[in-house]
Amino acid sequence: MLLWFASSSITAQDKLNTPSKTNQGKYYFYWGWNRGSYTNSDIHFKGTNYNFTLDNVTSTDKQSKFNLNTYLNPIYATIPQFDARFGYNISEHYSISLGDDHMKYKMIQDQTVKISGEIAVANYPKYNGTYTNQEIKLTEDFLKLEHCDGLNYLNFELRRYDELFNFKKINAGNISISLNEGLGLGAMMPRTKASLLTNMPRHEFHFAGYAASAVVGLNIQFWKHFFIQGELKGGYINMPSIFTTMDDADRASQHFYFMQKMVLMGWAFTL
Repeated sequence: MLLWFASSSITAQDKLNTPSKTNQGKYYFYWGWNRGSYTNSDIHFKGTNYNFTLDNVTSTDKQSKFNLNTYLNPIYATIPQFDARFGYNISEHYSISLGDDHMKYKMIQDQTVKISGEIAVANYPKYNGTYTNQEIKLTEDFLKLEHCDGLNYLNFELRRYDELFNFKKINAGNISISLNEGLGLGAMMPRTKASLLTNMPRHEFHFAGYAASAVVGLNIQFWKHFFIQGELKGGYINMPSIFTTMDDADRASQHFYFMQKMVLMGWAFTL
């Protein structure tokens, strides 16, 4: 009888110490918001009457001011900088997902940069000439440039999840904390607003290039379904074909590195 009791106790203890398998086969969705930052970049503009490069252009993001209506009303969901993702856990530790990182990029106005190339625009000759590394001030009548509707990174990610702590182990509720990290690859689909030499912008969504990224996040899950997550994502964006004006021959190109800080809320579920 004593041996049976000891054996039963050991078996029960082993079951308690065995990690529960809860992730494999689950789907998940999250939504949240980001702040972005970008490295300086050279921007090349090419059209029928111009071909020039601006060196080391600085920029910022354009997050909406916080108010409950803008951030929580579904009608205005796409106005702030946001992140949305839908994924599937292919195993206990790995998931695949598709997402949209809706960042915003705004060139800082009135900065002074160096310009090289040629401009010969008949209907606006103010800036016509040949430039060789001269300084120019980016006033509104020369250039306004924003990817603010937005700088959309449509991407596929592979992630790994590792549980750091489960509060069930200390009888403190069904809460778990996990670390996740991953790699992403995808296409850039901005809606650019560029006013160049007073020409009207071509304000359309378009595939302008590609991006690659790496991400690390901390996930806090409640009752196996609801979770909140903080993420830090960085990567490289290359856009060789950016719409600028209504003339189809007019294009811009740039490449730069980016960093996002994100706060997210999500739901994990099975079908």
